[in-house]
Amino acid sequence: MKRSLMLLVALVIVARGMIAEAQQAKKVLRIGVFHVGLDHVPPSLEPLRQELKKLGYEEGKNFWLDWRNLPDEAAARLTAQEFVRAQVDLIVAYENQTVRAAKAATSEVPIVFIAVTDPVAEGFVKSFAHPGGNITGFATWGDLYGKEMELFKEIVPRLRRLLVLINQQDPGTQRALAEVRKAGGVLKLQPVEREVTNEADAERLFRSLKRGDVDGVFIASSNLRSKFPSLIVTLALERRLPLAMHRMEWVEKGALFSYGFIPTQFARHGAAYIDKILKGTKAGDLPVQQPPQIEFVINLKTAKQIGLTIPPNVLARADKVIK
Repeated sequence: MKRSLMLLVALVIVARGMIAEAQQAKKVLRIGVFHVGLDHVPPSLEPLRQELKKLGYEEGKNFWLDWRNLPDEAAARLTAQEFVRAQVDLIVAYENQTVRAAKAATSEVPIVFIAVTDPVAEGFVKSFAHPGGNITGFATWGDLYGKEMELFKEIVPRLRRLLVLINQQDPGTQRALAEVRKAGGVLKLQPVEREVTNEADAERLFRSLKRGDVDGVFIASSNLRSKFPSLIVTLALERRLPLAMHRMEWVEKGALFSYGFIPTQFARHGAAYIDKILKGTKAGDLPVQQPPQIEFVINLKTAKQIGLTIPPNVLARADKVIK
């Protein structure tokens, strides 16, 4: 009898182990991914998916990527809270607005941010080398406003009055304005600062412009660069105004030029960070990285459309010229 009981106990232990192993094998990891800007999808999203697949993450089999594209930061806050309630294993936050939302929602779920302008100044991490907490990720080269304006002046020598779009709801706006004003003084540009909070504001502002009011358009607040950039590109073209942007995708759609990071550079390293964190590494122990390369792109077709001749020496310095 005693021997039979021992055998039964042993079988129960083995069965429990097998059940636990089966449950572990069937566990599907869930990654919450979100972004603000309904008129576009981050260029690095699909490459990130592909890189995760190379590392063994098969969507629908062992992980689920819960992707959300949102209209504004208020929606991002609600989504971040939803991700936490759903007990996602990790959050990927594109650009500043979603990182603010994720940071406010959790101090426990690991967060990997992508394309943040200045994570230290924003208060997302303690430092690039030692982020601390539950957050790490991939930053751009910070606010390149001074360099962008310098290039703008070279590309458009007649540039004097520069329409500067701002949104005071963005915590980084005052830092951006300080740099824009400083650069404007050096380059003898007059910033014409205008508040824009939504698409209707942008449409009203551009409709109100008269010929000669401004010579170009510049977006200072980072949230405006992500919320509805496609609309701003369209409005600037309609008014035959040169527009500076931060990524090549907007130059391809009609902006005059861009100077900034190449988004797809984040994909491979982003997938590697996600893999390490899901396997036990603390997010705050992984240093914040910056892209190794910055890209200068000019749209020659747009220049011709708005009646602008770009100096040959500037064209020669561009990494890419769209004709």
